[in-house]
Amino acid sequence: MQHHYFDHNATTPVAPLVLNELRDCLAEVYGNASSIHYFGQLAKERLETARRRVAALLGAGEKEIVFTSGGTEADNLAILGAVRASVQPSRHVITSSIEHPAVLNTCAQLEREGVAVDYLRVGSSGIVDPDDVRRALRPETVLITIMHANNELGTIQPVRDLSAIAREAGVVFHSDGVQAAGRLPGTVQDLGVDLYSISAHKFYGPKGAGALYVRKGTVLSPILFGGHHERERRAGTENVPGFSAMGVAAANLPQTDLAPLRDRLERAILDRVPHARINCATTPRLPNTSNICFDFIEGEPLVISLDLRGFAISSGSACSSGAVEPSHVLRAIGLSDRQARSSVRISLGASNTFEEVDALADAMVDSVAHLRRISPEGRTAKSYV
Repeated sequence: MQHHYFDHNATTPVAPLVLNELRDCLAEVYGNASSIHYFGQLAKERLETARRRVAALLGAGEKEIVFTSGGTEADNLAILGAVRASVQPSRHVITSSIEHPAVLNTCAQLEREGVAVDYLRVGSSGIVDPDDVRRALRPETVLITIMHANNELGTIQPVRDLSAIAREAGVVFHSDGVQAAGRLPGTVQDLGVDLYSISAHKFYGPKGAGALYVRKGTVLSPILFGGHHERERRAGTENVPGFSAMGVAAANLPQTDLAPLRDRLERAILDRVPHARINCATTPRLPNTSNICFDFIEGEPLVISLDLRGFAISSGSACSSGAVEPSHVLRAIGLSDRQARSSVRISLGASNTFEEVDALADAMVDSVAHLRRISPEGRTAKSYV
């Protein structure tokens, strides 16, 4: 049986060029990038080449890139670092209710430290209203952190508008760009952000490598303590193979328009499956992401059924896999717990084809029909056939 991968928002396969770089560095470039001898300088050269490539991807300066272990650490460094660097006696943070757990749980930690946090609601569109941000501002606000694109819905936030509000108020603005980097056009200069988090494994790089853009002049306290690495902003011997491979991934992004594949899949599902709907269908979304609700069944059995047919999709965020509670993102846009549990996410990548999309649609039609037939709720609902 062939297996087809439609879970690229969870992680992407490592591209061949990236894998070659990773292997080469692990085998040949084993020096410590902080060492002044030949082997150390070879490693340093790879590290700084990677920094230039990541900076070019974001439209940033080389000195504005801090390498991290991934998106979670980049989010933690941005949020904790910016807030803890503030000298204000009272501090306040604004974020949204649909952020990734890497942001929400970091904000929860700040609350335990006595920092006030507002979690803005988004409504059915999945979009943060700039007016809500304006209304939430206080004299003690030190940080606004709103993601660029949502990992479950794919909804794209009006980051330019939000960062402009922050700039007018003299507040640091951070955006979690993990799902957007390499998928959406534009630069950090266009977005107007002060801090921007990315992760290599979302754009065909390796896991365990990420970066934080820190606009020149933005004050940031470190959250790791040790040596003087990354210009005093992130202690620890650099993961040269991972960061170098990340640089190769950043410099060799696939030029694939995935929107036609996503739209074809959504049309097929809506045409052939009664009581199916696309969550946030009319909202600007990532071109590769579709979140679909199927009444009368639950998402987890559908994921399992499709996996048995050779198709990998997701019932939500991979970071929340196994969670008992329904998705906080889907509840935030107004779905009931039942509707949230009935939703699945399909996220396409560069290797997917129209033929695969058609095969996935066929498998989904059959799987949904089968699950509705054996579901107690489905058996009592006569209108889905």
